[in-house]
Amino acid sequence: MNENIELLKKALQRSKQEVAKVIIGHDGVVDQSLVAIFNGAHALVEGVPGVAKTLLVRTLAHIMRCDFARIQFTPDLMPTDITGTHVFNIQKNEFALVKGPVFTTFLLADEINRAPAKTQSALLQAMQERTVTIDRTTHELSPNFTVFATQNPIEYEGTYPLPEAQKDRFMLKITINLPDRQDELTLAQRMLGKDAPENILASGAVKQIISPEVLIKLRQTLETILVKEDLITYIVDIVRKTRLHQSVMVGAGPRATQALLLASRTFAVINGRDFVTPDDIKSMAIPVLEHRLILRPEYEIEGLTVPEVIEDILKEIAVPR
Repeated sequence: MNENIELLKKALQRSKQEVAKVIIGHDGVVDQSLVAIFNGAHALVEGVPGVAKTLLVRTLAHIMRCDFARIQFTPDLMPTDITGTHVFNIQKNEFALVKGPVFTTFLLADEINRAPAKTQSALLQAMQERTVTIDRTTHELSPNFTVFATQNPIEYEGTYPLPEAQKDRFMLKITINLPDRQDELTLAQRMLGKDAPENILASGAVKQIISPEVLIKLRQTLETILVKEDLITYIVDIVRKTRLHQSVMVGAGPRATQALLLASRTFAVINGRDFVTPDDIKSMAIPVLEHRLILRPEYEIEGLTVPEVIEDILKEIAVPR
């Protein structure tokens, strides 16, 4: 490994170690979050209340010395509540820009599907171009701007499902499951003392190990990770198969191919390698593809799930040797 890759590898491993001081278990979730951040991408986070979605993003922002903001999406939230607006200043007799919470680095869009499409779309330009237009004036956002948009998987009454075009802009769908018995027992024990996760984060015990400037440089190092030609073909074949599978009504588009390629590359470094393997691609296939596929109704009625379809596709495509 060259020196830059070694630095990237250490940064990712140290990030995981610092997050582990606050987040109990959920190693795969942390890996996927780092994949999104180091690719300059965005993630859709799904999990029931109380599984530390907000705490995870706050901890990652702290580790990387990045600003953090949270927006609670509600049916009455307006686009200007996200982007900001001009307010008349009586003392100066002029309009002044009051920036909205989107002017940050790590943005937690909490329960994004509770706001109508008009409000959801206020994030589209920011996510794609890292700019915000207010009254025909365009403002730059941080080059590290990252959106973590959460959804509650058990309450859909009164929600506004994300349009497929907007879902496709999220590189990954990160599913946070309930903790296992031992992790939940550890959490319960820690809550009785000073080792409660919130206290640890507030105490300064979690170190800030990466600056925004270093994050940009480390991201560029990913370009030197080796991806063999047959593995690129393997990724293309997987994504194209999603459009042909009998149970799929809408398959993944070309953006999914790009996302799977980039995510696999970062996942390889997290696992200590400077080259991608088929297992890296398989590990990232469900997080990258799950939110991009729509099953045919007759298969959904039978109880088939998107992850099961993706697993079936992975079994059908020949693995490069």
